[in-house]
Order: sequence, then structure tokens, then C-alpha cells
Amino acid sequence: MNRMTHLKQALPYIQKHTGSTFVIKLGGRILSDDEALYSLAEDISLLHNVGIHLVLVHGGGPQMNQLADEMGIKQNIINGRRVTDAATLNLAQMVFRGSLNSRLISVLKQAGTQAVGLSGLDGGLIEAIKRPKVKGIDYGFVGDITQVNTQVINSLVQGGFIPVVCSLGATVDGQVLNINADTIAEHIAIKLQAKKLFLLTDQTGLYADPDDQESLISYTDISEVQKCIEHGSIKGGMKPKIESTLRALEQGVERVHIINAFEPSSLLSEVFTNEGCGTLIVKDKHLFDF
Repeated sequence: MNRMTHLKQALPYIQKHTGSTFVIKLGGRILSDDEALYSLAEDISLLHNVGIHLVLVHGGGPQMNQLADEMGIKQNIINGRRVTDAATLNLAQMVFRGSLNSRLISVLKQAGTQAVGLSGLDGGLIEAIKRPKVKGIDYGFVGDITQVNTQVINSLVQGGFIPVVCSLGATVDGQVLNINADTIAEHIAIKLQAKKLFLLTDQTGLYADPDDQESLISYTDISEVQKCIEHGSIKGGMKPKIESTLRALEQGVERVHIINAFEPSSLLSEVFTNEGCGTLIVKDKHLFDF
């Protein structure tokens, strides 16, 4: 009976979101956790099967680090950004477009959903330039996005598939570049004018005090998040992620959700209940209409 009650409660949200576009960015850690990944794949499959258009974007930093250690390739990370020399670029292609992209597609297939793996090179999806030196630092084969062509994504979505995009792009003359997955998710969400952009991390959301698990911010907007950044409660690797989501909101994405990918059914809870389970960010709370 409880299941039937929950289903009835979800119906208005299903009706509201059917035909909408959600972009979901997955962190690399969940791709190494079999149980959590399969549970998430079931949730993604459910969203897909009720008519929500989904685009997945994934990184793979932990897996890159592990393979680099195994192969004796030294990694240099400055201000949370990986310096990508030629050897590291080869690793990125092996890990992102190879093992991780294939793994995610395989798990989605097990959950009953057909997906298609992409990199930013496929169909000219992500065009970029090699990042210029920043304060004298050469980041190597790291790309800054100049253009997004979503034709291949739109074709796959209309064909009933879930596009799964890894964090690679290319210059106009075909040089492969390593591009931050959060940035790719931001740009794709903006180009598609997605209704929702999800950041699936290993954190429940944003906290007013990072050391106090009771200080979860469940609902906020750009101005309040910027104050958190200024006050130092959003810092480290989370800071560039959040700044990326704020740009998405400024350019037309309706909502950004930050949730813990390791919490069972957190994605469904965030979509199909009013309470949610993470942090919802909108452009301006005073102008936002639920």
C-alpha cells in the first residue's frame, strides 16, 4: 500500500516533467562502486521510461589517478585542474572514452535502458581551444569550450537513447583535448536549455558550515551561493563545480540540484518529491515559481 501511495504522489511530477530535458553529471567515484552505480542506473532508467529526456556526462578523475600510478605516469594537479601532457592525454582517452564510458553504458543496459557513448569529438559535439597559459602555468592538452553542437545528442534522444558523454573535446583541426566534465555538463545544459542540471557527487549538497552536517542548505539561489563562496563555506574542489552551475543558471537552465549519488534513490527523491534530499539552486528565489 505504501508503494501505491508513493506512486500516486509521484504522478503530478511525472506529468510535469515528461518531455523535459535533464542533464546529469556523474562524478568518477560512483563509477567504481558497483552497488551504488547499478542502483543509480535503475533510477535513471525509470526517469527515461516515464518520458524524461536525459543526457549523462561523466568524469573519471579517481580512475585516471589510479591508472597513472599503475603505469608510473606522474600527475600534476594545480588549483584542482589536471595538467595534461601527451602521456596523460592518452590515459584520459583510455579511461574516459574507453573503460568508464563503456562501463556506464553496460550498467544502463543491465537496468533496461539503451544508451550510446560519446566523447566531445563525436558529431563535432564539443569544439574547444587549447587553454592558454594561466599565470604562467601551461596546462598542456586542456581545452576551453568554444562551441557546442547538440545535433548528435538531439538525434539520439529523439531515437529513444540516452547519450553518455565523457570529458573529451577537440579543436577545429582535430586535436583531442581534456575538458572538465562539470564544464561540459554546464555547456550542454545551457545549449539544450535543460530544465534541470544535476550534480551527482559524494556529498549530500551544500552546507552553510562544511563541518556541521546539520547545516545542509536545501534551497537557495545565486546570490546566496555567491555569499557562501565569499565567506569560504564553499571551497576546494567544490568551488569550481558550483561556479559552473551558477553560470548555467545565469544562461537559462531552470534548476540545479546537488545530491549524493551514493544515497539510494536520491535522484528519484529529488525529482518526484517536494522535500527532495539535497540542495536545489535557482537563479532568484524571489522570482521563482514552483
